[in-house]
Amino acid sequence: MKIRIDLHTLGRALERGTHKEEIIDVLLTGVDARAKGHRKSRAKVFDYGQKRLGTFYEQKKVEVIYTIENDTIITVTVYVFYGSWEGRK
Repeated sequence: MKIRIDLHTLGRALERGTHKEEIIDVLLTGVDARAKGHRKSRAKVFDYGQKRLGTFYEQKKVEVIYTIENDTIITVTVYVFYGSWEGRK
């Protein structure tokens, strides 16, 4: 299946602390998450171990919202959450 990352998604990725490679990783190896309507979602927890906006975080969870048209995954947006998750990835 092909993956098309929308420009809106890339813009939100930069603002929220992720990048194209992590988005692709989430789509390929993440776990299904809940999404509204006919959209789909996948999420994955990454080790982070850095400060973001002055606060140190162990991990970050990247969640990609997407749709599927024909044989192509088309991203809608991406969310990034910072913290620590049990069970991790």
